[in-house]
Amino acid sequence: MFAKLEGLEKKYLELEDALAQPDVFNDQDHYRKLTKAHADLRDVVDLFRRYRSVSEELAENKQLLHDEDPEMRAMAQEEVHKAEEKLPELELELKVMLLPSDPLDEKNTILEIRAGTGGEEAALFAADLFRMYTRFAELKGWKVELMSESVSESGGFKEVICLIAGDRVYSHLKFEAGTHRVQRVPATETQGRIHTSAATVAVMPEAEEVDVEIRPDDLRIDIYRASGAGGQHVNKTESAVRITHLPTNTVVTCQDERSQHKNKARAMKVLASRILAAERERQNSELSADRKAQVGSGDRSERIRTYNFPQGRCTDHRINLTLYSLDRIMEGEIQSLVEALGTAAQAEALRAQNTD
Repeated sequence: MFAKLEGLEKKYLELEDALAQPDVFNDQDHYRKLTKAHADLRDVVDLFRRYRSVSEELAENKQLLHDEDPEMRAMAQEEVHKAEEKLPELELELKVMLLPSDPLDEKNTILEIRAGTGGEEAALFAADLFRMYTRFAELKGWKVELMSESVSESGGFKEVICLIAGDRVYSHLKFEAGTHRVQRVPATETQGRIHTSAATVAVMPEAEEVDVEIRPDDLRIDIYRASGAGGQHVNKTESAVRITHLPTNTVVTCQDERSQHKNKARAMKVLASRILAAERERQNSELSADRKAQVGSGDRSERIRTYNFPQGRCTDHRINLTLYSLDRIMEGEIQSLVEALGTAAQAEALRAQNTD
């Protein structure tokens, strides 16, 4: 590990020298690449230098334990104790920093929420989840673009799809995929009985053209009249689009926009992201066929979280974390859940690294 860190520090110094050259500004693309590479290494190099400094202080203070002055020995002993406590913490931080990063973490995210078991109550819960994620996005300064929705009779969502754009969106939301369960008394329940309903959440990194190759010959595109709310317009114009990717039998529909071209563009974006997510899941299952990750398997049938309204609690079953702040969570304050899941994923990756 330390040989790798020394190599990174050497690379960091080389980049510093390159950035100090007077002609580096002449090629702006090259300058931006150098600046980003330098910035990407800064945190790990700074932490490594701190670790090395504490190690050197520890060695020096161990020498002072043999000093003739008893006061000096006492001070040295205190400093040795502090350093021996600090070094394992710094080493763990360095190990986490050296874990392979997910290349998709920087990407924007397509979020799909579908009502599961529970009828209209499940649709209302799907709408609550959508509001929770959009509020979280607002708190993070992200932009939310509604791409497709299917509204239920009670005003909930049978299905809703949106694009969330911003800084490292996928890295924050990737562990939200799975089945979310709610326990509460529905508004239509006259006898006060608690019902259990569910909604599924799919989280997909936004695919770009370089990520997925979709051949026009592999697509069947159907144009039809939109249905549902929208007044007279929906009965007059064939603007709704259904795209089927024949090799994978992936189907995406979009009818929210009045423009056929806009609906087609949105449907293609969702289609590409679904294909990318499916391919990534296939690769991950091949790589870890003998070891199933405890966090973020992405299996939509997996019950990952329960929202219990009578008790005001939210429990994430993957990491056995229960928070009694359901009202704030439903208002989008899910950062503590996001951080806990990220920490658990790092711990699992470290364990996996040690057993390989």
